[in-house]
Amino acid sequence: MSAREEILGRIHSALADAPVAPTVQRTYRREADLAGEALVEMLVDRLVDYKANVDVVVSADLPATLERRLAAAESYVVPPGLADSPWWGTAALEADPRRVVDAVDAPLSVTDLDTTSAVVTSSAVSVAESGTIILDGSAEMGRRAISLVPDHHVCVVPGSTIVQLLPEALPRLDITRPQTWISGPSATSDIELERVEGVHGPRDLDVVIVTDL
Repeated sequence: MSAREEILGRIHSALADAPVAPTVQRTYRREADLAGEALVEMLVDRLVDYKANVDVVVSADLPATLERRLAAAESYVVPPGLADSPWWGTAALEADPRRVVDAVDAPLSVTDLDTTSAVVTSSAVSVAESGTIILDGSAEMGRRAISLVPDHHVCVVPGSTIVQLLPEALPRLDITRPQTWISGPSATSDIELERVEGVHGPRDLDVVIVTDL
């Protein structure tokens, strides 16, 4: 008998007289009762409560908003698919010498990311009720590291990707992709209940919601 078989055998023996687990009642809400502006307002309310900075714009105003949010950055990283996105596009951003692409064949090191001021990504799905933004590692979002190491994250949220409830979000996600779930800037509290930001992720989170994308 192998060690694995012995361990599993002991577990089976210990659970032999365990009561049958009751059926879980899945009566939680699965369908939203909000849409349009009301859905955006709920997401903004939750994000502001989490101390994120939020802009609600149309796509024509997105490039100027990104330029303003990145004005103080000495450098910023973008995922490889961002430049090909339909919403990315002013000559100023394309030619910006501060911009560094995290290329697939030449990914930035952790040291490089740590010395980068900011990161710009898109997002896959956002849950308004919990104020959660989900990144799925696709080309417009990039590796998890690029959104976790720099201190400042500028995240673009297309309005069409906002849902009200978590059960609505899950079917939109590919479970084989590495996901990052963001509910406000990274923060924790010490034993004195003093809030500390930037412990395990960006200290500053700017969210740009684009209502016509």
